[in-house]
Amino acid sequence: MKFFKSLVILTAAASIAFSVHAKYGYETSYKVTIKNISKGLSFTPLLTASHNSAFSVFKIGEQASEHVARIAEGGDISGLAEQFDSSEYVYTSTHNEGLLEPGMSVELTLTTTRHHRRLSIISMALPTNDTLVALLNKRLPKRHATFFMKAYDGGTETNDELCANIPGPHCGGTPFSPDDLGEGYIYPSPGIHGEGDLSVAAYSWQGAVAKVTVERM
Repeated sequence: MKFFKSLVILTAAASIAFSVHAKYGYETSYKVTIKNISKGLSFTPLLTASHNSAFSVFKIGEQASEHVARIAEGGDISGLAEQFDSSEYVYTSTHNEGLLEPGMSVELTLTTTRHHRRLSIISMALPTNDTLVALLNKRLPKRHATFFMKAYDGGTETNDELCANIPGPHCGGTPFSPDDLGEGYIYPSPGIHGEGDLSVAAYSWQGAVAKVTVERM
């Protein structure tokens, strides 16, 4: 009888495992290396996810969601991470700890399936009012690939470039501005203008701000 019960349990477990594989396909792991190639920016924890083509972290020209706004203004990834965990479109997500300084790299491991072959990454650039650093909906490679992350203005806070309104070690200001609605939509960041407390020479950028190398393990 014990043997029969054990056989039933093993058969049920195998059946569940088979149904998972039948639905999503076998898992594949990737090493994702992110390098900060900016001159003076620091990146808050980089939230990284594998997902299908039906999912989008944000869309350029549209209003930022509450979770994306929290990242844009204060680098708070907790809300979006929870959304990732509960989404049927996202297979897995991960993130690093602390700040990624200029010239430094971080390695993350991401698991995917043949139904979740898209890669997205999001972070906040410091010191800025509400600048996002993001890689959006890139197709994961069969072996390896290189992508470049761009900077986007979150459109949730006015770019006054005043340290009082910018969090992080560069400025130490207030991270969130609930009474400041900004421009109201996400757009390519114009960089630092030197209008407030920030130096153009020290912090501004042109083009990509991070390099992403993806390797199948």
